[in-house]
Parts: sequence; C-alpha cells; structure tokens
Amino acid sequence: MIVLVLNCGSSSIKYQVIDMERAGKSRLLAKGLVERIGLAEGMLTHKPVGGEKFEVTSPIPDHTAGIKLIISALTDRDHGVIGSLDELNAVGHRVAHGGEYFKESAVVDDDVIAKIRSCFELAPLHNPANLEGILSIAKLLPQVPQVAVFDTSFHQSIPSENYLYALPYKYYEKYRVRKYGFHGTSHCFVAQKGAAMAGVDFHNARIITCHVGNGASVAAIRNGRSFDTSMGFTPVDGLIMGTRCGSVDPGALLYIAGKEHFSFEDVSRMINRESGVEGITEISSDMRDIDAAAAAGNERAILALKMYDERVKKFVGAYAAILGGVDLIVFTGGVGENSDRLRRNVCQGLEFMGVEFDEEANRGCRGVDKILSKPSSRVKVVVATTDEELVIATDTFRLVGENRD
Repeated sequence: MIVLVLNCGSSSIKYQVIDMERAGKSRLLAKGLVERIGLAEGMLTHKPVGGEKFEVTSPIPDHTAGIKLIISALTDRDHGVIGSLDELNAVGHRVAHGGEYFKESAVVDDDVIAKIRSCFELAPLHNPANLEGILSIAKLLPQVPQVAVFDTSFHQSIPSENYLYALPYKYYEKYRVRKYGFHGTSHCFVAQKGAAMAGVDFHNARIITCHVGNGASVAAIRNGRSFDTSMGFTPVDGLIMGTRCGSVDPGALLYIAGKEHFSFEDVSRMINRESGVEGITEISSDMRDIDAAAAAGNERAILALKMYDERVKKFVGAYAAILGGVDLIVFTGGVGENSDRLRRNVCQGLEFMGVEFDEEANRGCRGVDKILSKPSSRVKVVVATTDEELVIATDTFRLVGENRD
C-alpha cells in the first residue's frame, strides 16, 4: 500500500511517500517540501530515493496549489515514484491537536473534520493548516481514503491528577482547560524503538523520553502508556525551546504585561516567538548558532545552554520520582539526536538513580541509534532517531486496511 504522508504548516507542506509493504516493513520512495505558500514565489523541493533532487519555483497561493505540485512531482515521468494516481492508496496527515476527542488515529470523515475544526482555538497556528491539507486532498483526490494522526492522542492516557491544573474546576468543565501534551507520535515511537534496542519490555517498563529540538518535551511512560508530559494546554509549557519560554511563573507574565502595557497578543508573541534560547541570547533560535557562540566565549550563549540542559535534567528527575524509578531514558529530536553535550549534562550525576553513562559511546554521536549506557548500568540510556512520518504511514496502513477488510 502506497501512502502519502502530509505535514501541513501555515506556509509549508512536508511530505513523504512510503510503500507499506506489510505491517512492520516499509520502503521510503520520496520526500519533499513545499515552502513559501501564499507568497509571490513559492518552491517545491522533491527528492526521490536514489534519484536527483528536483526543484520547482512557482506562485503557490494556497495549500491546494501546493498539493497539486506534490501530486505532479510524484507522477512526473523523470522524477516521479508512481506511474499514476491510481497507485496512491491512502493519505495520512499529522494533526497537532485532537482535544479530548481522539485517543488514537482516525479515518477522516465529516465528524472527524468537525472535531478538528472545533480544536482550532486550542492550536490556532497548527490545526487550521492541518485541516487545509485534508480538505485539499478531499478536493483533488476524493476517492482516496485519509487518516488523521494526532500529536495529542498518545497523551490521552495521562491520569487526571497529572493533566488537571489547580485552577477553578469550572474552567475545565466549560473550556476543557487542561494539559494535553504534544509530540505524542514521536514519544511513542522512540519509546518502543529504544526499548527494543535496550532489551526492555515496552509494556512492562518505566521509560522517560526526551524529544529535544526547536520544540521540546519530556514524557513519562509507564507500561506502554503516557503517564505525564512536560508540554501542557499549549506547546509553550515545560522545557526551554528555540523561541518558547517553557515553564514560567504566570505572575511574572502579569508583571511584565503591566509594566510594558502589553495586550494578550503581545504576551502571546513574547512567550511563543521572542523567548527561549533566542530571548536569552538575542542571537538565534537555532542551537547550532548558540553552540558556536558559546564556543567563542559568549557569556549569554553559555548561560542559555546551561539553562536549557538543566531544565531537561529536572524533568528527568521529576519523572523518575513519579514513575517510582526508571528503566530506560531515551533522547531524540534534532538536539537530542545530535548534541553529545546535552546528553552528557543531563545524565551526569544520575548515578544515584542507577545510570552509568558511557562518555566514550556518547562522544561525537550524531543522528544514529546507539546505546549510551554501560553494560552494567541498571538504567539503560539510548539515543534513538525519531520517524514521525513512519508512525503516520503505519497508522494509515492499519486503519485503511481495517476498513477495507
């Protein structure tokens, strides 16, 4: 079964084409990116596996136009990977927020579309764009089944004592204000992958997964189910990120807003787009730039890295406490997979928990799956590359196959 996986942002579309030969076996055929949607000049970059990169520059007024370009590239005589659209069996979509509606992925129908739309207020930067992709496929390829895979689904197993805030309960009843968590597809995928690598039983283990990148979160997983996670009602909570502040005293926000005469929009912009490592350093939101500045002796870059690493370590310690110990710690994401500094700083000093970190194995480890704990370590530590697109394709394959049966 050939599955097109779409991740639609406000002005971009990431995609992959995956041949799901059977459960547990897949083959990547192509991947690409549509950029600058809505601007005067957009771009498609298409890369078939084993072939040359193919680029198209053209006005791309909306997501439908962008998906038309993708479809054209997939069936192109020279650069395509399928002979015709008849070979495309299903489309899987990343959807940021499923609210309390979706505990797992779902085949798209009118009810699913209505529920995704009802979550617009919860994820105003993501859900509208995600839905645009679904509606565009429905318009262009009405005969092709679609599946929505939600970032929040995996965390719907979190118990109420962990997902509720100590705010007046009526706001949960009226507005469903609670912790939802994000990066669920990644946390679930790398927890299972890391468990297999370390010889740990995913369904009978205490696992802490650290998805650390420009957006970042930590999850506590007990016996295969999410038990807590650092992101909250929105993706702003928890860790320090590229431009997001992470956990902060809300009183500090009220104080700044009063002093600066901020509107709600001003506060939102500050905590979402002007904070994090970029806000601390005033250099960049990209950790590679911060690393370079720190190496050159920039004091605020050095401070930002210490703060960044320390927050991850705090959540690891907190989650070890609520899980009653830990069997496996997994690092993933753009920073988690590539920064030996982060992994070293998080794991140093955790010997009391049973972590025996292998400094030599960690040194220079970038973008590969690897065990980073010593053989004698009671707590296993691994770095595991994530593949959220494969998770989406796998769920799509499972659900569409079930419907066909």
